[in-house]
Amino acid sequence: MCGIVGYVGPQQAGRILLDGLSKLEYRGYDSAGIAVRDNDRPIEIVKAKGRLKVLAEKTNNGDALRGTTGIGHTRWATHGEPSVTNAHPHHSNDSSVVAVHNGIIENYQEIRDKLTRHNYTFYSETDTEAFVNLIDYYYKKYSMGPIDAISKAMVRVRGSYAIAVLFKDYPNEIYAARKDNPMIIGVKDGASYLASDVPAILNYTRNIYYIDNLEIARLTPGEVHFFNIDGDEVEKESVEIKWDAKAAEKNGYEHFMIKEIHEQPQAVRDTINSLVKDDKIDFTEAGLTDEIIGKINRIYIVSCGSSYHVGVAARYNIEKLAGIPVHVELASEFRYRSMPMDPESLFIVISQSGETADTLAALRLAKEQGLSTLAIVNVVGSTIAREADHVIYTMAGPEIAVATTKAYSAQLIVTYLIAIQFALVRGRIDEERYTALLTEMQTLPKKITRIFEDTERIQWFAAKHSNDKDIFFIGRGLDYGISMEGSLKLKEVSYIHSEATAAGELKHGTISLIENGTLVVGILTQNELIEKMLSNMEEVKSRGAYVLGLTTYGNYKTEDVADFTVYIPRTEEMFTPSLAIIPLQLLAYYISVSRGLDVDKPRNLAKSVTVE
Repeated sequence: MCGIVGYVGPQQAGRILLDGLSKLEYRGYDSAGIAVRDNDRPIEIVKAKGRLKVLAEKTNNGDALRGTTGIGHTRWATHGEPSVTNAHPHHSNDSSVVAVHNGIIENYQEIRDKLTRHNYTFYSETDTEAFVNLIDYYYKKYSMGPIDAISKAMVRVRGSYAIAVLFKDYPNEIYAARKDNPMIIGVKDGASYLASDVPAILNYTRNIYYIDNLEIARLTPGEVHFFNIDGDEVEKESVEIKWDAKAAEKNGYEHFMIKEIHEQPQAVRDTINSLVKDDKIDFTEAGLTDEIIGKINRIYIVSCGSSYHVGVAARYNIEKLAGIPVHVELASEFRYRSMPMDPESLFIVISQSGETADTLAALRLAKEQGLSTLAIVNVVGSTIAREADHVIYTMAGPEIAVATTKAYSAQLIVTYLIAIQFALVRGRIDEERYTALLTEMQTLPKKITRIFEDTERIQWFAAKHSNDKDIFFIGRGLDYGISMEGSLKLKEVSYIHSEATAAGELKHGTISLIENGTLVVGILTQNELIEKMLSNMEEVKSRGAYVLGLTTYGNYKTEDVADFTVYIPRTEEMFTPSLAIIPLQLLAYYISVSRGLDVDKPRNLAKSVTVE
């Protein structure tokens, strides 16, 4: 959601702010704005509705605003419609305090009412304007400095926020604070930067600081100081980001999504190599010892979106291989249940960004109940990574397209390794089987690459079905988990109504929606379930469906039923999600391209959901 950037240093800020915001477009937004100042000159604000290019045109690519200190924002509307008025930055009544904000202030109306009684007026419908004026109120009423004024406002507001603030009386300084919304800060060569996410400042610095919950930061050229909510200074160590800056560029691909689809062999290979050392699974860095594994009676996997679908696949594999009961829960629903949990359980959360609001809240709830927690995340130093007892990093690198592809694939690898290691420790498999599984896993990158050879056929098929109104995905067992992700990818980027249904549930409603020509994607990679799946595909075909069959080489009976068949290389059945998802990602991508849509930035969607 929303994107924040900030810069203070020797260079003109306008172009740097716009460049940073362009790297955050994947987060989703409907308007944008920047505020720039130079020493004692007034703070200048320019805002625009729509894409960032509109703001760039209004500011001559940032050059129209002169100043070496500034903040910028891409807004995702929550309070108030998308408009120039509601766009950020927002300012206090006399424009002496200017801020950009991510998150939601839940008691903003209460704050507005309070400030109205103190003669404050409001020009927008946003919760952010209330926050800005509250800071201004404390700043003036108590004649306190920026740190104390922000701290007092933080105590008063309820909700989530990452906020960057300029004060008229403090040129060449930016103040920032956060609660439950991500923010990073970087320093290099006499300049300081802040942003919502790493790609925004990766071209300028690789050494970043993570500001913690309920902390405040003061940025000056080349320096940053951190304070707790009581105003006491705290020490922090910087973290080096090892991503290649070019990894956040398209590098000749038309869209980030297709680039990231093709980066999956490398993401899979890097994730395996980070966790398999000398032909053994090594969870040492995560602190997940065999002794800890041996004591676990039950596993809970809690996540959202595609990460939830990883959890669904993981449940089948862990239960079958390791014999441990697994509960898979949507983080957004888990928080509102009263589920008794076994204290000898492992609570696993999965998040690409490590900042997903509902997943973070579920993690905190599990920690309150004394469960051991494990995070599977892609971003080093993210909030979820810092708060979990154990953390395993996926090696997907930066993922820019809103619809996840390579992060999903890297997460799958981690869950395979968890299933295998748990199975070995618990005596469910022997060393020979353990070695065979790891050996086969090493072949997955090459097998994924082989699937790309079928791209032209999939592209042709996608164009043929780009005007479909409804598409259904069916599967059984592990294939049902794959179908859920395939369906989600399609609806995310094509805006076609899509559903994933457990094939055995067709007669409980879904089959009534099948009409002549309706596309049904049947996934058949599990040998013991292929005959049942073929019967289900016959059922929908007899009602007029056009059937795409996705199966492994050798299952040629599929062609007797399917109108169009896509094959994937054979592998261990527990690894098939890593291969079967590739044609489904390509199908979604090429349907979106055929429809002329914005593949990387689908409407109404954001990369990282950092508010409830």
